[in-house]
Amino acid sequence: MKRFLHILPTCLVIILLWSCSSDFQRIERLYNDQEYQAALDELDSYLFFHITDLKALHMRARSHEELGETLKAKKDYERIIALDDEYAQAYAGLGKLLFEEKNYNKAESYLLRAASLESNDFDILYLLGRTQLMTEKYSSSENFLIKAREINPEFAKVHFYEGMAKAMRGDVLGCAVSFNKYVQFEPDQLVGRYNRGFALMRAGYVSYALEDFEAILKVNPNHVEAIAKKGYCLAKLGDPQGCLYLQEAANKGSEYAQNQREICV
Repeated sequence: MKRFLHILPTCLVIILLWSCSSDFQRIERLYNDQEYQAALDELDSYLFFHITDLKALHMRARSHEELGETLKAKKDYERIIALDDEYAQAYAGLGKLLFEEKNYNKAESYLLRAASLESNDFDILYLLGRTQLMTEKYSSSENFLIKAREINPEFAKVHFYEGMAKAMRGDVLGCAVSFNKYVQFEPDQLVGRYNRGFALMRAGYVSYALEDFEAILKVNPNHVEAIAKKGYCLAKLGDPQGCLYLQEAANKGSEYAQNQREICV
């Protein structure tokens, strides 16, 4: 009888542990099936008893993100960092939310911390590179984007933003190589050409940008934004036809063209 009483608590612990594991597996399935609200309902109950479970807190933060509940997501990420100040994905999560809010300086600080903890995480390096484009740290941005590109060389947008960093540094040849790679990997070639043209135009390489917009219009003459950008490029190059294209695009509803009328005054 004494032996039975000694074994009973151990059995209860095993049953409870198995139950907790089973509960969390069910929550993971809900999350992976994108049933975020159902996952949150389960996570709230689970975390009531397991308040320091970092994986569960991270999953709850991500579920809040997916549902657009930014403040709740931030609160969970901050809770994770309070429990473990080396949890890279919590810093990355906060950085991503701040980037989406266009708070680029603060986003950069969180993403730099995340990158220092997980130096080979593609998502962290890629977003950090994009963030530093916005904070005008072009050389550093390029370095992080190169590291991201080495991890995932077939991800089209990493070549695009690497090209942007090079363009903003004045590296004409380098940005051309990166933009060409972007177009190569972008599945929609018209989208690729348009984005490349717009990036070149923003960087001041209007004659190169003009080539892309003209190529788009050969395939799709009614591409309103390509008409607008072609007009802008021509106007910047001193061609009076540029204003005609801008007027045409403005008449067709291009907000960009409507905002560029001063170039023709």
